[in-house]
Amino acid sequence: MIDRTVLLQFSKDTTEEQLEEVIKRFKSLKGNLDGIVDLQAGRNISPRNQEYQVILSVRFKDEAALTAYSENLEHKAVAAYINEVGKLNSIGVDIEVE
Repeated sequence: MIDRTVLLQFSKDTTEEQLEEVIKRFKSLKGNLDGIVDLQAGRNISPRNQEYQVILSVRFKDEAALTAYSENLEHKAVAAYINEVGKLNSIGVDIEVE
């Protein structure tokens, strides 16, 4: 399995409502894409690294599922919305897990 974690940093002009909409749209992908074992999204609650406001975490059954997710049109629409509401930066990492 593959775990993908993404940290998102948004502009100071991005509203709380927009951040919540990012989370809602991301969570909506869970039932729509094959190969997703688990999907979580939420606000960063750590007192450290507060410049990253939203955290996304997805567990895929295999690398093929991760590739399919990256190319999926619904995923691309969520990514476009994230950019539209003021994404400044993101960090994405993948690890293999058992």
